[in-house]
Amino acid sequence: MATTSSSVLFLSSDSLIHHHQHNQPRSLLHLTSSRSHSVSLLPNKRFNSLALRCSSTNEDDTLSEKDTPIELKFPAFPTVMDINKVREILPHRFPFLLVDRVIEYTPGVSAVAIKNVTINDNFFPGHFPDRPIMPGVLMIEAMAQVGGIVMLQPEVGGSRDNFFFAGIDKVRFRKPVIAGDTLVMRMTLLKFQKRFGLAKMEGKAYVGGVLVCEGEFMMVSAGSS
Repeated sequence: MATTSSSVLFLSSDSLIHHHQHNQPRSLLHLTSSRSHSVSLLPNKRFNSLALRCSSTNEDDTLSEKDTPIELKFPAFPTVMDINKVREILPHRFPFLLVDRVIEYTPGVSAVAIKNVTINDNFFPGHFPDRPIMPGVLMIEAMAQVGGIVMLQPEVGGSRDNFFFAGIDKVRFRKPVIAGDTLVMRMTLLKFQKRFGLAKMEGKAYVGGVLVCEGEFMMVSAGSS
């Protein structure tokens, strides 16, 4: 992206008298340099001075951005846990493993993961044949699995048991998720009762930085009484 900066300096007329003696116009004196800087001197009657306006444009940045192919402009999501690590933590398997990668993990606090939604997902033939939309209940399930990654880690429960919904609340679906989207899900642990294996979490899911789903989750470890 091109960057332009500007500034204004006030110079007395006396300091610039030598420019007028060399037949420069009294109304405007424009100077340029080899480094893409532009300088304009404008009369200022109030202060009996000339206003010096400077601006510069980094043309190299503009050219660089234009020349960069689109496939090189957008970096990939980071990998904190790949699919193999996810499979070590979660008991889910095809066709119900809905987490592809963990891109951020704060032990005992939160996890952010992605689900690449593709037309090959097995729910699209029936939901819907002419308009492939990811079912809302599966968005909730995917978010719960991200919560399970937090819940089943040693920093919280340390259990590798299965976990189940104990309740969901304040769920809102803001926008449809369709084939080709990347669902980015953040689950934050609000409270954990280790004695009962009960966790309360806040979940938010995004596509392209836009909130598409949110809610509060109650989950319980299968090993608890």
